[in-house]
Amino acid sequence: MKKVRKKGKKKINYLLENKSKKQSILPVLFAIGLLSLFSETVRTVPAGAKSENFRNLPFELPNLNSDIFEEKFINKNFIVDKNSKNYDFLIEENFTIDNELVIVKPVEKEIKKVKPKIVSEEIVDVPKVEEKIKVASAVKLTQADTSTKTIIIDGEEKIIPGSADKNITYIEILQNPNDLDLNLKYARQQGKAGNFKQTIATLERLNMIYPDNVEIKLYLLSVLVQADAPDKALIIIEEIKSSEDLSPEDLLAVADIEEQMKARKAPKLWNFFADLGAGFIQNNNVNSVSKNRLQVSSDEIVPFNTAMHDRTYNSNIGVTALRRVGEASSFMINAGFADSRQVTDTTDDFDSYSLSFAFDTTIGNQSISPSLSLSKTDNGDDADNFATMVGIGGFFSAGEDDQHSFSYGYSLSDSKNNRNMNDTTADETNAIGHSVSIGHDYMINDIASTSTGLGYSISEAKVGSNDFHTYDFSLRLNLAFPWAYISIGDALSFNDYIHQDTSVVSNIIRSDYTNTMDISVTKALGDFIPILDPNKNLFINLAYEKIISEANIMNYDYIADSYSLSFTKGFQLNK
Repeated sequence: MKKVRKKGKKKINYLLENKSKKQSILPVLFAIGLLSLFSETVRTVPAGAKSENFRNLPFELPNLNSDIFEEKFINKNFIVDKNSKNYDFLIEENFTIDNELVIVKPVEKEIKKVKPKIVSEEIVDVPKVEEKIKVASAVKLTQADTSTKTIIIDGEEKIIPGSADKNITYIEILQNPNDLDLNLKYARQQGKAGNFKQTIATLERLNMIYPDNVEIKLYLLSVLVQADAPDKALIIIEEIKSSEDLSPEDLLAVADIEEQMKARKAPKLWNFFADLGAGFIQNNNVNSVSKNRLQVSSDEIVPFNTAMHDRTYNSNIGVTALRRVGEASSFMINAGFADSRQVTDTTDDFDSYSLSFAFDTTIGNQSISPSLSLSKTDNGDDADNFATMVGIGGFFSAGEDDQHSFSYGYSLSDSKNNRNMNDTTADETNAIGHSVSIGHDYMINDIASTSTGLGYSISEAKVGSNDFHTYDFSLRLNLAFPWAYISIGDALSFNDYIHQDTSVVSNIIRSDYTNTMDISVTKALGDFIPILDPNKNLFINLAYEKIISEANIMNYDYIADSYSLSFTKGFQLNK
């Protein structure tokens, strides 16, 4: 028993001694290991799956993968773009998800160094993963084609907008003036919108930056042809013909365009046009007889015995000379003659002569037209009238596709009647007139449009009893049907006189308003009889007009209506 205890005690002492020795060695080993790490005495070699993607390593990597496994599974499903600087693992073969074929196209990617993250175990939602794969695959397919695409996922259409459908702003062009693709997209967008000036300016700049690009020159030539700019087109044609990259087919097409542009290049200095017109008017109250057929004269009521129903025949001829001044201006001279003959009465018997000058130009987005007109009217039973008028008008467009058009104008007129032995009071109505107007036109669609107008005028006569102010408001609906052009209008005119007319009523100042309603239908004769009007420039116009006048003096309180049929034809004299 004592021997056993003694042996056990020795064994315990031995173990304790060894334990203390081990504890004394651990700090030494720890210090040696720490020193070796900092002095690169110990190197660590990565151990794991060896692949052909690990290249140019300064050490030998242990091959822990089975060559058979790698050849059978890994290399079969992954390929490496050896020609690319950055290697990208992509699925080589097409695969299906939910019976839908998904094609994946390789795309070069930039490999970035990322810090490893510890991913906790979680349940993977397989349907969501498949959905992401499908969308990603579809996006890769649209990277080559930048237009908008529609794909079907689980029976539902998904729209993926492309960069080609993005509107390019002028600010982007200013920031990237040398970007060929961006500028071409901008030129195409402006061309579709009809802004040929922007398209031409963009392509001309690109042609200077890329003088050897034949495609840009051909594109610019096509736009210049559409914009009717023969001078610039001929310059581009010469540049295209000197190019070595032009195919024989393109050269032949350019030669045809060159002939057309040369024919347009030297337009006539003057262009002359003529228009002829004839017609008749059936008027049911030609002399504005009052509703009660009574009138006031020198404060006395007397019968209104003049004729009401009458027919008037008229004809006119006009010649216009037009000269183009620059690319955005023109000068016009028009001379005209009109004749009117009344069947029963003579109040509408006259010959009229007119001469007009106008200059049309564009300043910014404003179209401006100053004008001057002279006229002489030989009345059958009244004094001759001479009138001069100067004015200026303009308009500009606004809104999407220029649906809105705003117009404005001012005119100054001087009207004189020659006093003679037969009419000693004719010059009492000599007057200076001022008139201003504004208007708005709106294109509802390709067929319907509206016109609205406001106007104000003042007449300052030689004799004060003929001084008056006029306020006008008009509204018109225009319908351009394929089979006819129809216009329906309604206008209100308010007249406020300033002084009494003692020859009518001495104690009342005249005030009245008129409501004029009209409808007209215009149609080319060639639509009915092509042999008589093959060019469809002989027009038939049918019109009806009704005037209702309300006044505080019975003389001007009347209703009148009329029907008219007229023919007009216009043609160019120097074709």
